[in-house]
Amino acid sequence: MDLSLLTPASENEWHILPTGKMRVPGIVYASENLVREMDHKVYEQITNVATLPGIVQASYAMPDAHWGYGFPIGGVAAFDADRGGVVSAGGVGFDISCGVRALYTGLKKRDIEPFKQTLADLLYQNVPAGVGSTGRLHLDTKGMNAMLSGGAQWAIKQGYGRPEDLNRIEEQGRMQGALPEYVSDQAKKRQQDEMGTLGSGNHYLEIQEVVETFHDPLAQQLGIQTGDILVSIHCGSRGLGHQIGTEFLKKMVIAAGQYGITLPDRELACAPIDSPLGQEYLGAMRAAINCALANRQIVTHLVRQAFAEILPHADLSLMYDVSHNTCKVEEHRVGNQSRRLFVHRKGATRAFGPGHPDIPPDLQTIGQPVLIGGTMGTASYLLVGTAESMNMAYGSACHGAGRSMSRHQATRQWKGGKVIDDLAKEGILIRSPSKRGVAEEAPGAYKDVTAVVDAAEAAQLARKVAKMRPLICIKG
Repeated sequence: MDLSLLTPASENEWHILPTGKMRVPGIVYASENLVREMDHKVYEQITNVATLPGIVQASYAMPDAHWGYGFPIGGVAAFDADRGGVVSAGGVGFDISCGVRALYTGLKKRDIEPFKQTLADLLYQNVPAGVGSTGRLHLDTKGMNAMLSGGAQWAIKQGYGRPEDLNRIEEQGRMQGALPEYVSDQAKKRQQDEMGTLGSGNHYLEIQEVVETFHDPLAQQLGIQTGDILVSIHCGSRGLGHQIGTEFLKKMVIAAGQYGITLPDRELACAPIDSPLGQEYLGAMRAAINCALANRQIVTHLVRQAFAEILPHADLSLMYDVSHNTCKVEEHRVGNQSRRLFVHRKGATRAFGPGHPDIPPDLQTIGQPVLIGGTMGTASYLLVGTAESMNMAYGSACHGAGRSMSRHQATRQWKGGKVIDDLAKEGILIRSPSKRGVAEEAPGAYKDVTAVVDAAEAAQLARKVAKMRPLICIKG
């Protein structure tokens, strides 16, 4: 991105002053190097989002921002329904409520080393991965609607998990306001055999070792020590979420004119929040959030089964589950007023600071855990939200490393088999049904996750707690 187009507010905050049809400024939270590495398309998308009706304060981009569909991935924007605000399917994304959850194990590296190959094989066998992967659970119409309404709460009632898991999941595992009747038959059909699966792309199941901790009091409060083994699960709403996004984007493009909305880009198709179409999308999108929460809950159960078979003394309690790719109704202070806003986070993670009522009681003094996925060959991070972040981008942070090149470019540069072999030499076991998929997700195709996380902390979006390195990775 051309730095001359931005005005620096600090070393990690850059402003794009309103021009043309922009209603608000753009704000990028990133280091100078990360901003320079961003494609110009990110600049265009930030400024395009700033033109949408009812946007409040600014169009934001996180340190991992890169080109996306409509909104940049790593984009955050809030809209006020009382002032003509809109909801945008492109501002949520296709993989609705894709997210990350982390599990404790109570184990150290020495505990799993003798069983590493066996554990990798069993996890790969237990948790289906890849394009079109299907699980053992088949949902009929009644079961599908119950899942879309109940989320992780439904999954636990079906025997997939523990009731105490709900205390560490956003929305207590169930998104209110879901309306399964606005989820098409085609979307439901695509999902009926996909529950308990990872899917493809950047989704994964990893066994990770904590290799470094920061701000030790925070790490201690979260029960994290160097050498601990954690499990990380990254997946979303699979085919159902993609179908909902596809269908409503088409509807919103067609309806934009009748609502008097001029789109700077068709990919920013949207509808007024209070319109029938806006309410239908919100109901369907919330159902997809529940689908993702239920999916991660079922995957968690399958992981626990695998550990119970090989390492029965492991205790896989849930640390936290966070979503990205959502639109949620939240109360935020704007100036001297508290306003009810519809906050879009596209490839961005909620990062509420200490004391926020939506944080579990036992985490109130710490802040919300923020789980940042890296690449299968580098690192992931655990952070917590800050009080400062609540006054910046609605309590939001980055969600991952962020791609630095397209999947097509990656396959031209790397071969999946060699990536697997090279990582094995580093002690990282990869299991995947697709060598092409591995090449697309090669570590070199992503930004430096440490630079991204450091920028997020420097900007006060979140504070670092721990750095994790993968030991086993199941990739779609």
